[in-house]
Amino acid sequence: MLLEIPYKLRLLAKRADFPLYVAGGAVRDALCGYAYDDFDLAAPAPAEKLAALAAECGFKINGTYKNTGTVNFTDGERKYEFTSFRKDVYRGGEHAPEKVTFTDDIVTDARRRDFKCNALYYDIGADELVDPLGGRKDVEERAVNTTRDADEVFAEDGLRLMRLARQCAENGFIPTTECIFGAKFNAARIQKIAPERIYTELTLLLHADEKHGIRYGHYDGLELLKGTDVLSYVLPELAAGDGMPQRSDFHDHDVLEHSLRAAKYSDGKVRLSSLLHDVGKPYCFLHTGKFHGHDAEGARIAGEILERLKAPKKLAQTAVRLVGAHMYDLDGKAKENKVRAFIAKNHDIYDLLLLVKQADYSACKDDLRECPTITKWEDIRKKMLAEGVPFTLKELKINGNDLKGLFPPEKIGETLGALLRECVYDGSKNEREKLLAAAGRLAAKEA
Repeated sequence: MLLEIPYKLRLLAKRADFPLYVAGGAVRDALCGYAYDDFDLAAPAPAEKLAALAAECGFKINGTYKNTGTVNFTDGERKYEFTSFRKDVYRGGEHAPEKVTFTDDIVTDARRRDFKCNALYYDIGADELVDPLGGRKDVEERAVNTTRDADEVFAEDGLRLMRLARQCAENGFIPTTECIFGAKFNAARIQKIAPERIYTELTLLLHADEKHGIRYGHYDGLELLKGTDVLSYVLPELAAGDGMPQRSDFHDHDVLEHSLRAAKYSDGKVRLSSLLHDVGKPYCFLHTGKFHGHDAEGARIAGEILERLKAPKKLAQTAVRLVGAHMYDLDGKAKENKVRAFIAKNHDIYDLLLLVKQADYSACKDDLRECPTITKWEDIRKKMLAEGVPFTLKELKINGNDLKGLFPPEKIGETLGALLRECVYDGSKNEREKLLAAAGRLAAKEA
């Protein structure tokens, strides 16, 4: 038995008067020895027939779509998607097929898919693998071939360009030369794909190493996006750094490769921010011949990119701040009070910023030792914590009510901010009596 089939799903296959298959990723992953948790199903049967049978077997039907032959249903623990055997006709690279024709032929169904390694079927009732196109050999060789002529496959659906990079990254597979050139010739087709789908695929790619434990798999996927020219359409601002040299005493790589390696070495929490941290460099270099100010420009450009990709607003805001702050104290010469103020100002993203700083440092010369700036900052932060430094107004030992009568209402917020800054430099000042005395002195100056 290749796949462990849930009892209710096996019961469904037993009751069916047609063969029911697990298709695609779960079969591929099982052959690889990877964990699998999603069951895409297929059969030479109409969606309505499968839905009715599934309901009789106790499944909950969430949706039946006759036009595409799709049924979404669940057993309460696991979700399933069924699709009738079919042939698809696409329009100019758009992801959704323009026309669907149903068939009883498994070879026809297999050939509509993207890659041979995904055109594998497991007959649940017979407990046997069905391999119409030779996909098992590709899985064994960790190779990716298209189900038909590569140019035809990638021309049909532009999202396959991203899926190629992502699936190779997740599984540790290598595309054939024909597959790479087919993607490269059709790279512009990615422009036909909705930005939300591109963002979803990019996010999955950036975490590809986590799916099956392929070390640096996400980096390999990014390199494949670069090699097929898809990156130039998805992130043209970043791709503009390809071949753009940097000072050899600080960097072993050009601007783009440095960015890709920052993502390579990055903690999963900040992969996207690490990838974009130097996105302002190509813009600055092309406009001024220098990289000066690339952090500020990078924050602006990162914001535009994430808005274009329709990334979640909160994530985008955090990424913009991380890109804008990543250059602070690069040489480690900032004085302690300035670092204290910086840490306090960025306390809510401080831990993430350390991760971006480390990724940036490691990507310069592939050095995985701790970034010296991080060592310095952490020593200062430990002192601040030991002193009881307040990082927010809520942590101050007084509040606005304590300042009523001393300051007009419109000045209270400003005064609390000033007191907070004093405590950031010296945590021992965060005592009620000391703060009230300091407030009194400030009020006297105002008088």
